[in-house]
Amino acid sequence: MSEVISMSGQIQSDRTEQREPACSHDWPSRDVRTQSERQRIGRILSGKREEYAWFVNTYSHEVLSFTLQLVPDVEDAREVAQDAFVKAFRSLASFEFRSSFCTWVCRIAYHESMSRLRRQQPHYVDMAEIPAMMDGEELSTGREERIALMEEAIDDLSPDEQMLLHLYYYEDRPLREIAYIMDAEPNALATRLHRIRKKLLQMIKQKENE
Repeated sequence: MSEVISMSGQIQSDRTEQREPACSHDWPSRDVRTQSERQRIGRILSGKREEYAWFVNTYSHEVLSFTLQLVPDVEDAREVAQDAFVKAFRSLASFEFRSSFCTWVCRIAYHESMSRLRRQQPHYVDMAEIPAMMDGEELSTGREERIALMEEAIDDLSPDEQMLLHLYYYEDRPLREIAYIMDAEPNALATRLHRIRKKLLQMIKQKENE
């Protein structure tokens, strides 16, 4: 486990590099990547534990970037990412290849992040509890001032809501993959996205009237 425990240093150095996200849907093709990962995991489970360092070196940057969307403190995010890799290592035999390894670790990191946030914020409200806003209204970003207000409103959303927006709109992940990471149903996430848009609209209008 020394390769995993020393991961924090690797993550720190990775943050200075500019490279393509390791979890990208087309890098490499999913079939090729899954086959390669399956073979490596088979060797790890057969006793070559040192090969787990490849997963840490390959995916630590992406997992940390993902975690920072939920946990803004860099040191806390690094701890969460490291814990996620350790948990993944301990659960490696149960990995079912329903996703790439990186997506699986991000799923673990998501739940670790939410557990930490709930401990820090005991009154945290899950986004499923947000009531639906009025139907028939859309966000308009035609004016620069409204774009700025929308950015402010997004900053006021819960970490869970921000993560959903980030995965869907910025990383362009399909709902089925986001559902896997966030342990939710795709249809439920589609409804949540609609609620968030309504909530943002209301927040923007409030800011415009201030």
